Formats: sequence, C-alpha cells, structure tokens
Amino acid sequence: MSSRRPVELGFVEAVAAAWRLRSDQFPCKVGGRPAWLGEAGLPGPSELRCGACEQPCAFLLQLYAPIEGRPEAFHRSLFLFGCRRPSCYRSVGSAPGCLRVFRNQLPRKNDTYSYDPPPEDPPVEEETCVNLQLKCGAHLCRVCGCLGSKRCSRCHKAHYCSKDHQAMDWRAGHKVSCTESAQTNVAIPDHKFIFPEYEIVIEPEEIDSNASKTKQEDIDKNEELTSADITNEISESLDEKLLEKMAKHETQEDKIFQKFKERISLEPEQIIRYCRDGEGPIWISGENVPQETEIPNCPCGSKRVFEFQVMPQLLNHLKVDSLEESIDWGILAIYTCAENCSLGNHYTEEFIWKQDISSSV
Repeated sequence: MSSRRPVELGFVEAVAAAWRLRSDQFPCKVGGRPAWLGEAGLPGPSELRCGACEQPCAFLLQLYAPIEGRPEAFHRSLFLFGCRRPSCYRSVGSAPGCLRVFRNQLPRKNDTYSYDPPPEDPPVEEETCVNLQLKCGAHLCRVCGCLGSKRCSRCHKAHYCSKDHQAMDWRAGHKVSCTESAQTNVAIPDHKFIFPEYEIVIEPEEIDSNASKTKQEDIDKNEELTSADITNEISESLDEKLLEKMAKHETQEDKIFQKFKERISLEPEQIIRYCRDGEGPIWISGENVPQETEIPNCPCGSKRVFEFQVMPQLLNHLKVDSLEESIDWGILAIYTCAENCSLGNHYTEEFIWKQDISSSV
C-alpha cells in the first residue's frame, strides 16, 4: 500500500445529456433520483428515514468507485441521502440520523449490465418519461426514486416508498391525473423534494509542493518567533503590551481553519475529496474530530476506513438557503468497510461523521 495515495476532486457540472446519468452509464452525480447500481436488496423506506424526524430522506449524491483488483467490486457505487428538514442537522458527530450512506457492488459479469463498457454514443431514442421500474420488475417511488412498495389504490400504476410521498404526490396533481392518463410517468410534477441534479466530474488534485513547502516553513518560522517573543516577555512582566499580543495570537482553531482554506484554495469549487484508505479528511475545525474508537466496525467485523468527504461548497448548489434555518454542515466524512465485504449483491449501510464549522472561527 502506498504511503500517500492521490486525492481526487469532484466538481459539479450542469447536465448536458440526461442519458449520461442513467444507471447503465455508471454515473457520479448530485441530486435528482438515484441511478441505482444493483437491483437486489435496495434500501427500504425504514432504512431511508431520518433518525430525527422520521421523514423520508432525499437522495443527495452518488459516486462510482470501483476497486481495482477486486473482481467482486468491478462495479461499485456509494449513495448518500439526507433529510430535507434543516432542524435535523443540528446534531453533529457519529450517526447524526439525518444522513445515510449505502454501498453496492457487482462483478463484471452480472444479470443487469453488459460485460462490455457502456456505449459512448447517445441512445437512438431518448426516453420521454421518468423510468420508475427496474429491469427486475421492482417499482420506484414517483417522488424520490427509491424503492416503491406501495401503490395508488385507484390507478394501480403510481408507486410510492411511503404514505408521506403518496400524500405529497396526491396534492401535487395525481388527484386529478390519477385516472386520466395511461402514462403516469410522463409528466411527474415538481414535488419540491428532490435536490437539483448535476453531473460530478472527477479530476486529480494538483498541489504545488514547492510553494506549499516554502509557505509552511514561513508559517513554522513565524510561530517559533512568536512563541519565543511571548516566553521572553512573560519572564519580564505581564504588561499591557504583552496581553494585547496574546489576545492577537492565533489560536489552534484558527490554524486548523486556515489550513483547510489553504488546501482548497487552488480549487475552491470542489465538492468532493476522494481518497480511499489514503490521506484522511481535511478537517474544517479542531472540534468534534472523531477518535479511531468512534468509527464503528462494519457488521462483518472489519474496521472502516475513510473513503471520501463532502465539502460545504455542495450546499451552494442544493438551493437550500432560507431566511430562517438552512441545511448546513462543515464537512461530511464517509467511512467504508476496509475489506469491502460483500453481503450478496445487497446494499450495505456505511458510516458518516458530520463536522460543523467551529463557532469560534
């Protein structure tokens, strides 16, 4: 294992071609409805409910992250979901409840996708409706695109993950269109539930190592001089001038936040930092940093390792700003099974640590 694995950065891009975000293209994307990878063992409504308010979570993003040299993970994706209620994001740390992440993987030879790479050319006929039925026959919710085990008792065509979303769709227009159209998925109304959809483009992080080294040496030198100055003055007297200098002295919290800003300054629009089992997350604060014992093992018994982090810049694209209270986080750090265990082809829940920006910054 390399001592330092390269970091990959994710950036949002407007959706240029909707077909590029379909499941058979193995996309990385934000918002819209999930482009499920495997069709077996999708997380059910109970697994996708917010632990704080018990309402269904909305799809936030997915990353296509196969593992080289692991045939069982030739195709591998991670799916992140979050509650739509800002108040549920007040808690921090482990298992905040409002966030859920799932891992799914398939071998190259499987029952859903071609053994060959996906075509680069667009399909001959673009779909005119939202595809809410998987190849295996399972139906998806009209509102969120998650497993829809319930269906409308009148038309028997519209499927939902929960009574909450059935009621939401009824109010949004299904009450009128229920018995009028044979194609219930052609004109799905805006339920104001799913997040805006974007493609995620992945690029390697580029760092000017010489400039970074020189900058760090200057910082270290300045810290040494400042520390020496303060020590000398303490030995003489705690006069007013010294107290003023100590008040201006940079705190540890300031240093951590400054380091965060410097690291992302070359690519300030990054929304994802990906580096599985390599460089850990860059924390935005010195508060609420997890200890190793606070990262629970996978149900298979293996430790979990850091895989990627979601940056606060993503919030700018989700259109969640409010005059009252908005969805908010500093960073979201996602940890996955070190052994990348495979529980059949089902979806395995992994672990999220939520860190907020320190109030002292």
